Amino acid sequence: MATSSSSSLLLIISILAVSLWTSPAEIRVSEIRSDDRSIIPFDEFGFTHTGRLELLVSHISLSNPNPDLDLSLLGFFLSTRDSWIHVLRQIQDLEITCALRSDAVHLVYSFDRLKSPNPNPNSFAISFNQTDANQYTLVFANCFPNLRVSMDVKSMMYNIDTTADNSNKNVSVRDYLSVGKTVLPRVYYFFSIIYFSLSGAWIYVLIRKRMTVYRIHFFMLAVLIMKALNLLCEAEDKSYIKRTGSAHGWDVLFYIFSFFKGITLFTLIVLIGTGWSFLKPYLQDKEKKVLMIVIPLQIVANIAQVVIDEIGPSAQDWFTWKQVFLLVDVVCCCAVLFPIVWSIKNLREAARSDGKAAVNLMKLTLFRHYYIVVICYIYFTRVVVYALETITSYRYLWTSVVAGELATLAFYVFTGYKFRPEAHNPYFVIDDEEEEAAAEALKLEDEFEL
Repeated sequence: MATSSSSSLLLIISILAVSLWTSPAEIRVSEIRSDDRSIIPFDEFGFTHTGRLELLVSHISLSNPNPDLDLSLLGFFLSTRDSWIHVLRQIQDLEITCALRSDAVHLVYSFDRLKSPNPNPNSFAISFNQTDANQYTLVFANCFPNLRVSMDVKSMMYNIDTTADNSNKNVSVRDYLSVGKTVLPRVYYFFSIIYFSLSGAWIYVLIRKRMTVYRIHFFMLAVLIMKALNLLCEAEDKSYIKRTGSAHGWDVLFYIFSFFKGITLFTLIVLIGTGWSFLKPYLQDKEKKVLMIVIPLQIVANIAQVVIDEIGPSAQDWFTWKQVFLLVDVVCCCAVLFPIVWSIKNLREAARSDGKAAVNLMKLTLFRHYYIVVICYIYFTRVVVYALETITSYRYLWTSVVAGELATLAFYVFTGYKFRPEAHNPYFVIDDEEEEAAAEALKLEDEFEL
């Protein structure tokens, strides 16, 4: 039994150790059906010294109805990430055979208490005060090999804030957001205001420079509006969760605008990288294929995001869906870079015998700066932000969100500034002298290679 528990525990610990992004902390109902996993993780939450967990478990059913079964080897506990390492060592050293027996975890409820006089021995409700401030994961432990457990679990984790009302009486308010994420509603509101302001400023630019406006500039406006609406819905989503533990439908709008934001952003990068609209009014077949790949992948990624958020880490296929989301996201990030490389390569070959192509080549050479910025943006938001989540204290997890949003804002501003509607923008216009200079430069390059 120790070997089985140890191997299963090692797997789950490895998963949790590298997975900082879990489903949002809120009132959650999870259904466990015929599950024989030795460890089932639920939500993760950052408690203050006034934290509380309310747990309601009903319809408990075990595959082994033996009345002599030691139910103390089944139960719920809270554990920090550091505690996981200690528990693993204890099991490997055979000091304990079950995580519930470890002194490194906070035992919430063991199923042997179901045997006490209880009008309903298949359910229980408990309120657990957590006074040790830290980030904890609610975990169910099953230390019986091949024992299948079924149950419905409703968990509520929150911190209690005491504030004074108008009559100077202390009022206790529940905060259902983790201590490191409680400021996120304000953060998302702030950035949504910035993007709405940028949208207004971009509309002003389009009106003022209407003689040099291309179709892609209107597409940029759509990207800004989708981003602003996405942030607004996310702010409302987090705000309702913070106060009530439920999103009250704002999560649906958040998923919708996340879908459109992802598609429009990746499409914009592809269109700019291929020079659509201001260099050429068409897309080549390869570029169209990239869009036909990126858009369905974005649909899959958004479906995976919805599944991840809704089912929670307690589901058996939660980790699989998370891998799908990460894989699709990486593929999309790589796919949008190919059209830029293709365009530069094709125009370089054509420019050796075509003066007009040399002009386009100069323009796409300038696009290399954008190409580098796209790579930096993808690297920062996919790697650096994740690293910040890993090394940052649980109290300051909001800083990684701010870092990611600042990087995104910088990328949007850079894109808008470089590709703004301007008569003398080097991305759009190259005069006859520059065309001759480009052709002469390519001629000298060929002679040098010979």
